[in-house]
Amino acid sequence: MKILEPIKVGKITLKNRIMFPPLTTGYEERDGSIGPKSLNFYTRLAEGGVGYIVVGDVAPVNTASPTPKLFDDRQIPTFKKLADALHAHGAKVGLQLFHPEYDVPGVGRMIVGSMMALKAAEEAKAKGDMATFGAKMAEAGKIRQEAYAKLHHDMQHFVTEASVEQLQEIVKAIGQSARRAQEAGIDVIEVHGDRIVGSLSSTILNHRTDEYGGSFENRVRFALEVVREIKKNAPELVIDYKLPIVTKQPDGSLMGKGGTILEEAIELSKLLEKEGVDMIHVAQANHTGNMNDTIPAMGTRAYGFMLEETKAIKAVVSIPVSTVGRLTTVRAAETLLEQGICDIVAYGRSLLADPDIANKLTSGKENEIRRCIMCNKGCTDSISGRSFVSCVLNAENGHEYERVITPAENPRTIAVVGGGIAGLEAARVLALKGHSVELYEKSLRLGGQLNIASVPPRKGEMNRILNYYEEVIKGLDIKVYLNREFTKEDAKKYDTIINAVGAHNLVPRIPGIENINVVNSWDVLANKEVVFGHIAVCGGGLVGVETAEFLAEKGYKVTIIEMQDKIAKEESNTVLPTLMNSLNSHNVTIKTLAKIKRFETNAVVVDLLPPPAPVAPGRPGAPVAQQAPVEPIGEETIYCDFVVNALASAKNVLDLGDYQGNVISVGDCSGERPSNISNAIRTAYDAANSVK
Repeated sequence: MKILEPIKVGKITLKNRIMFPPLTTGYEERDGSIGPKSLNFYTRLAEGGVGYIVVGDVAPVNTASPTPKLFDDRQIPTFKKLADALHAHGAKVGLQLFHPEYDVPGVGRMIVGSMMALKAAEEAKAKGDMATFGAKMAEAGKIRQEAYAKLHHDMQHFVTEASVEQLQEIVKAIGQSARRAQEAGIDVIEVHGDRIVGSLSSTILNHRTDEYGGSFENRVRFALEVVREIKKNAPELVIDYKLPIVTKQPDGSLMGKGGTILEEAIELSKLLEKEGVDMIHVAQANHTGNMNDTIPAMGTRAYGFMLEETKAIKAVVSIPVSTVGRLTTVRAAETLLEQGICDIVAYGRSLLADPDIANKLTSGKENEIRRCIMCNKGCTDSISGRSFVSCVLNAENGHEYERVITPAENPRTIAVVGGGIAGLEAARVLALKGHSVELYEKSLRLGGQLNIASVPPRKGEMNRILNYYEEVIKGLDIKVYLNREFTKEDAKKYDTIINAVGAHNLVPRIPGIENINVVNSWDVLANKEVVFGHIAVCGGGLVGVETAEFLAEKGYKVTIIEMQDKIAKEESNTVLPTLMNSLNSHNVTIKTLAKIKRFETNAVVVDLLPPPAPVAPGRPGAPVAQQAPVEPIGEETIYCDFVVNALASAKNVLDLGDYQGNVISVGDCSGERPSNISNAIRTAYDAANSVK
């Protein structure tokens, strides 16, 4: 396979064409150095066979951003430890150097000022000087507000307002960071062509009138100066350039603000090659306001959405070109490589789901690759929320070398009851430990709730989870019994049972719930029930909203009724705009703050609730005050032909009679209430791994 072939890039040779592109992980230490968590994460990727690993968003200055940083010589040893660890597995490591588009020293001084005022406040409080305490707390709050106001302003205007001296200081900082990287044994510097570099290159964001603004030559001047400074300070390093392109959408609109349009990107790529850049990484321009544009969730952008842009750049340069953008499968990547469209393929989220892609290809186990479903729940949402990156499908992600499958001390036959995702993951882990597994599923199909969760618009990609388990269990000691109810007699054959019987659509005690026109959402998605006309979907959680969209796409008039003030609170922040736009385009009526009072044969009667009162921010960990019952402010009748119950779900109960063995519940039947795929996989992994 071409994807496994080595490729020479500048002074180095990559052992294969698989790249882990720059992603913000949140794993680094507080000062941005590489600590154990970050080291383990990247080492695991290298162990899995990745040829080229890029550490994303490495700041050359001490920013407030929770990213890696290399601004001080004292940090060099931590990056050297990273380089050594990755080299031990034959991988090459790059650092993506970036500078945020704001006045870092200015904002930093303000934040330090706020922290000093807080410290003074605490000292005054300890002395009983409450007047000074109050004054200093007010001062700290005022400075912090001013810092955030400056940050917000700078994110929009710094690229235009920064002085030439400030820009030159940034160039020097990047050069010094590259020097440190070279001393640490890093192989590659990737210039982050977005952020400050891309903002200056952009016709949309750059409104300067000096030598860094106006013409194309002026706008890319800074980018070329950065490249020259890196070459001057770190001549032994290979230079990669992330080339962000503002893409044209099918409706003619542009996506992205930083970076350049394709025509200018083509010219810039030629200049970069002349300046000595060794490879180019083609990517979507950022600054869109929604990370889904650059890291799109399932069904929101086309597969291989940077195809045409990659072709255009590859056609005008002789240096290697890498690409990224919902490639998902090995076949897709191999096709691009064989056709000469690119030389290297970047798998981001896919390598979070399965860091062993390269090793599985090498050993002929391509069918056993755990393929990303692009839900964005653990990865992109975590990045947006300033949390640790993770993957809902991979329980080990974020816990590399800590959460590992250990061999069984007493291999035996274990029963797993329930063939949903939790049951399948438990069976997989048990079998890998060395146990024999007998999996019971009462229906004719594996997958459990996945079979309905994958039905709503854009959700079909979730089927890749089931495809993965169906392939994996073929090679493991797992017997599957379909259409087989697990009985009390069956239980007597096992000393350990994994209970993965899942959950069901709850039927709440609301007057009229038994009316002939009331059906449940799970049956609608499973095509067991047919509804039409004007449909009231009761429950604005994710299941209810997805059911509503599913029905609206069929042309029916749909109203969502939700007691809280918002719908789809569980949905990914990157997907939510797409979902809401879809509901709006299908004229779905959203009725929030409406508590169901009763169902009638042609209507739903609701109590109208007042908007929630603002909640004062509390101290982290402080007990939540008990809320007083909310009194309705009115009543409304919502007329409809059918009602879909999507109000709640409840865990199933496995009746084992007087069974005395070990029963471990996982997934939706393990907690107080049903949860999600991430919970299913992690509880199943941990439970199965605990069976000695």
